[in-house]
Amino acid sequence: MLIEQRGSLRGEIKVPGDKSISHRAILFGSLAKGTTEIDGFMMGEDCLSTIDCFRKMQVSIEILPENKIKIQGNGLYGLKPPGTQLNAGRSGTALRLLLGVLSGQPFSSVLTRNEESIRKPVGKVVVPLRKMGANISGRENGNLCPLLITPSKLTGKTHSISILDTYIKSPLLIAGLYADGETTVIEAAKSRDHSELMLNYFGADIRVNGLEVTSHRVENLFAQHIQIPGDISIAAYFITAGLIVPNSDIVIKDVGINPTRAGILDVYKSMGANIEILNQRTVNNEKIADIRVVSSNLKGTTIEGDIIPRLIDEIPIITVAAAMAEGTTTIKNLTGFKTKESGKLKKMLTELAKLGATVVETDDGAIIEGKGALKGTIVEGHNDAAITMSLCIAGLAAAEETTIRKTQILDIVYPDFIPVLNKL
Repeated sequence: MLIEQRGSLRGEIKVPGDKSISHRAILFGSLAKGTTEIDGFMMGEDCLSTIDCFRKMQVSIEILPENKIKIQGNGLYGLKPPGTQLNAGRSGTALRLLLGVLSGQPFSSVLTRNEESIRKPVGKVVVPLRKMGANISGRENGNLCPLLITPSKLTGKTHSISILDTYIKSPLLIAGLYADGETTVIEAAKSRDHSELMLNYFGADIRVNGLEVTSHRVENLFAQHIQIPGDISIAAYFITAGLIVPNSDIVIKDVGINPTRAGILDVYKSMGANIEILNQRTVNNEKIADIRVVSSNLKGTTIEGDIIPRLIDEIPIITVAAAMAEGTTTIKNLTGFKTKESGKLKKMLTELAKLGATVVETDDGAIIEGKGALKGTIVEGHNDAAITMSLCIAGLAAAEETTIRKTQILDIVYPDFIPVLNKL
């Protein structure tokens, strides 16, 4: 993939629907009574795996043109036993949310993943569900798929979760819909709350008190119309491009700006970014807005603490902004997060260094000495979507040409990324 330096970016674009919200819209629409219609659905492979699993439990789900979905919901207690294994594909989100649902069903099911993901551990979700009474067994005592879930009686429990384990909150709240008593999750820091917002929109009884979230058993959920906002994790690449490419002025329409996800906006504003939030409104309990971005002289900053869960997916693209800023940017408290532990941060910093950035990986993050300039060369996307898209944006601001190898993952995750960039 060849990226050339651009003198400016101007125009108005839209980004695909939010993946986290798309998964949940399918799940809660399937569990609701009546017809749920979804606009702006994220049609990627991961979300299609969620559709496939619910179809196997006899839920009628139509995929319509223009990213629309229509679900004839079976009701909270209306799922049917699947005739085959349920395969969440490569999606950890689909797997975890389904575990919450299947734990409360009166039938047995087998939940698995695709070949490349089947070695990933799932025990951190299985253990607290077992404490509620769920019968879940599998390889390595339920730490690896395939998992067998058999009928059981669930009882609400109180779960305290660390800042690293926020992804287990939603499965527990979902299981709480089927459990006797209250199911409470106490968080160490506020994490993304799409499940709470959408469950209540569908008629659940989810109560939030600071860092405590409590789920109650309900008789049913009720069908709704859902508008999926644009994914801020994808908007982040275009926001960054607008900031670091000179003479730029772009508007990204209809983006989700849920405060539990919009940490990148706070960081960029602390760096002096010229970002305007326009046409702000609330749709199916989610905050949505148009985001206007104008080229800015960014300054280095420190990123640490409670904001990390609110921008963890955007760390790779933030390193690009930091490299183009003036002064030092320090990122801390990443220990234990997948971006750090999987080696993604190290790979991103290695490629940025090839472009001339001064970067150091630390024990718990990174230090980036912003120079305000990069120089094009040959870099590697590592077949990772976040790294590939981040390097594309860096290439727009780098002098001369940037060649990115190993980028085929983009064809699966966001095939329109380059066409949308070329519109600006």
